[in-house]
Amino acid sequence: MKQVEQVDVVVLGMGPGGEEVAGRLAEAKLDVIGIEGNLLGGECPYWGCVPSKMMIRAANLLAEGRRIPGMAGTSTVTPDWAPVAQRIRDEATDNWDDQVAVDRFLGKGGRFVRGWGALEGPSRVVVGAVTYEARRAVVVAAGAKAWAPPIPGLAELEGKYWTNRDAIETETVPESLVVLGGGAIGVELGQVFARFGANVSIVEGADRLLALEEPESSVLVAEVLGRDGVDIHTSARISAVRQEAGRFVLDLEGEASVRGVGLLVATGRHPDLAALNVASIGVDDTARAIPVDGRLRVTDGVWAVGDITGVGAFTHVSMHQADICVEDILGRDPAPADYRALPRVTFTDPEIGSVGLSEAAARQQKLDVRVGIYPVPSSTRGWIHKAGNEGFIKLVEDAGRGVLVGATSAGPTGGEVLSMLTLAIHAEVPVEVLRRMIYAYPTFHRAVEAALTDLVS
Repeated sequence: MKQVEQVDVVVLGMGPGGEEVAGRLAEAKLDVIGIEGNLLGGECPYWGCVPSKMMIRAANLLAEGRRIPGMAGTSTVTPDWAPVAQRIRDEATDNWDDQVAVDRFLGKGGRFVRGWGALEGPSRVVVGAVTYEARRAVVVAAGAKAWAPPIPGLAELEGKYWTNRDAIETETVPESLVVLGGGAIGVELGQVFARFGANVSIVEGADRLLALEEPESSVLVAEVLGRDGVDIHTSARISAVRQEAGRFVLDLEGEASVRGVGLLVATGRHPDLAALNVASIGVDDTARAIPVDGRLRVTDGVWAVGDITGVGAFTHVSMHQADICVEDILGRDPAPADYRALPRVTFTDPEIGSVGLSEAAARQQKLDVRVGIYPVPSSTRGWIHKAGNEGFIKLVEDAGRGVLVGATSAGPTGGEVLSMLTLAIHAEVPVEVLRRMIYAYPTFHRAVEAALTDLVS
């Protein structure tokens, strides 16, 4: 016989968004149960945002060292993966410990359950033999997991190839690595391992890397990766994946097979809606995401936040949604979610930061589009920076309203320069106001001023 326990709120999934919702509602003196089958804190602190950027930072330092001959002398920099792997393990232990996260949540007044939960209608969540019945709200924040495409032979190799988690946890660099997928994770990790000495090949089905970004970004990343020795295959049609003589082999239609000691599958992440039994709340369990309204409501008494909503697999999205969700559950009438100025950064070297609409998307919306673009190396700071100064600023304006609707900031600090462009789009700052601003000299962000000038050409 199942045990039924009454609570105010059940939070199913304790990644960044779920942890934020559960913690704040517990601090608001609600009786909150947080449920998580893996590590509290989710993908970001243990495998995603934080450790991957530590790897990227180490690889970028190697690249900077190798650029020294063109700047100030000779370089003696050699790749050594061991201290990087050790540092990631140490930092994870010291700063992102699961038990510390659990204790922190308990200290806010919440209760924690380790296990995998499933919905049983709009007010119940089942974990093992216990059913938690929510008097006020169920919040689904179960995230997503690495997804592998249905390529013949790939399913049989599950557990042998890497996902992003395996790549983060590795203590050795393979002699050769095939990366399946040319999105953000694929190009970031591909560049890292190339800089640490692996012979890297990236295989992408689309006609370019970073297919969701501006074409100029794809060209830039391909050129930089090429200089890092990465072999790039776009428009690839994979007929089969297999292992042969200690190597993974990807058979490509119309071209030679690609081989590597290691295989990293970086083809995106999907939520497992069937395992969550979302059908019990009227959601199609074969869908790519749980549909939500502007206040993250799924149906009466049920909210969802994070990757599972399909808005974007970014920690900053889940935190934005968590804030709205909490305010709504507490009856504070929050403003609905606004994704017009959703920023994203691919942490390659150079970084590719983008926000809002691409030029193509803006034209598809029949906007009166004007585009301005300026190369970072032509700016004074780019000229000073010299080696590793590749990049550009691209602005997409809705000329009918005189405001920016999209932007890309690619360069040595592309993600940081993006902040002012995100603000401009979010606040709908008129382009004429942006032109009258004073831009510090000599900075990378001053290239924005030049790109604004290009809008009138």
